[in-house]
Amino acid sequence: MAEKPQPVRVLYCGVCSMPAEYCEFGPDFEKCKPWLIHNAPDLYPDLIKQSNLKEADKVTEQLQSTGISSDGATPSASKQEEVKRLPGGKIKKKEKQEVVIEKVIRNKRKCITTVKGLELFGVKLSDASKKLGKKFATGASVVKGPTEKEQIDVQGDISYDIVEFITDTWPDVPDTAIFFIEDGRKVPAA
Repeated sequence: MAEKPQPVRVLYCGVCSMPAEYCEFGPDFEKCKPWLIHNAPDLYPDLIKQSNLKEADKVTEQLQSTGISSDGATPSASKQEEVKRLPGGKIKKKEKQEVVIEKVIRNKRKCITTVKGLELFGVKLSDASKKLGKKFATGASVVKGPTEKEQIDVQGDISYDIVEFITDTWPDVPDTAIFFIEDGRKVPAA
């Protein structure tokens, strides 16, 4: 007679309460990583390698901050190239302070003028959209663009009149920092 099959013992994550094999597909995988390294190291061997590399990077950073380095370089050399690193090894560059104006044509004759980058000069986008709407007698609203950054959409083709209005209304924005996007190229407005 055949033996009875035994039930499978499933290890559930203590953070997201999913089976440990499925944590990488869940919404909180970054939060689950320490728990997985400690409780299920055989499921994700790459995590252990990554954590060892991170610990080695932390040690070298500490050595460089105290003035000791493994390659003999001075700590001031690393401060010159100060770039913010994001999780996953991505590098975040500092944004240039510039206003980009783009005209988007929709439905053959209708145009929308988008203004991006005003917030980098300390301008509140909600106030700017109200002023633009009043000045040009059109609808203007603050929307999230394709890069998840807020921009101002103004109905109508006001791309060339808008430069003078921006520089007059907000003197912090110089003429040299305003650009148009024409045919996919960035062209200075001045």
